[in-house]
Amino acid sequence: MHTNRRKFIKNVTLATAVTLVPDGMLTASPTKGIRVVVWDERQPDQKKAYDNYIGNHLADHFKTQSGFSVRSVALDDPEQGLSAEVLDNCDVLIWWGHVRHGEIKPETGRRIVEQVLAGKTALIALHASHWSTPFVEAMYERTIQDARKSYQASNESQIEFKIIAPAQKYIMPKYDTRLTPYTASRKFPDRTVKVDVHLPNCCFPAYRGDGKPSTIQILKPQHPIAKGVPQQFQVPQTEMYNEPFHVPEPDEIVLEERWETGEWFRSGMLWRLGKGQVFYFRPGHELYPVYKEKWPLQIITNAARWMGGSLQ
Repeated sequence: MHTNRRKFIKNVTLATAVTLVPDGMLTASPTKGIRVVVWDERQPDQKKAYDNYIGNHLADHFKTQSGFSVRSVALDDPEQGLSAEVLDNCDVLIWWGHVRHGEIKPETGRRIVEQVLAGKTALIALHASHWSTPFVEAMYERTIQDARKSYQASNESQIEFKIIAPAQKYIMPKYDTRLTPYTASRKFPDRTVKVDVHLPNCCFPAYRGDGKPSTIQILKPQHPIAKGVPQQFQVPQTEMYNEPFHVPEPDEIVLEERWETGEWFRSGMLWRLGKGQVFYFRPGHELYPVYKEKWPLQIITNAARWMGGSLQ
């Protein structure tokens, strides 16, 4: 269903600027509140735990919360639910995807990333959305920004970057696979430095779908995303993911998750991206009613309120 992709961007120098969406940012209307768009691929398996799909369930929850206006869109909607009108009126995009990632083109993901870079939209990626197109493109962008930043103080005459995407998409790394992202550089006699930037796989080496409980530990109890949440709580049924997670180093890890069998995961990770932010929240699965649990819902609500509010 998916095709391999290798993309090379050659001879990119430090002077190359990231293209941003023009100024004139849209902000949440004081009368309508923070504008939340919940995007969902809506596969049938969701009906085993949610009567009306995960996206609609989350949207219904946000309708009960003060300070939000909410919209639920889906992959099979016109323009895959991601028209210019939808994105131009979105402060926080909450994304649920699992088995249909390949149907969203990289160009669409880039449109969303440009919104984030410009501070117009915050992105919250849930559970299996680690391989969703907008999250992957956001992690690619952050990797490239980190690589450029690490060479800003260099005295070399010219630095050229070559951006190398994973050889295969949607392939889980093994435990002994080199952790991505990473860079490899070569210095030439003319003082040119060529840097290969290997983009992240955005996955992890193991998962288990048996629905065993996990324990969430809040690492930053004073963080707005953790407001009102117990420092430790249990998710009764969830899928397991195990580290290492192949993503750029986050700016903040708000919470982590552990299982009795010894696995653990950085399950609440936050990255700054240009003027915007990306939050990844791991707990979930379409077969288990994780988003009917009080504290996961509170964390998602807190994240949307804080991230959306920071745009205003």
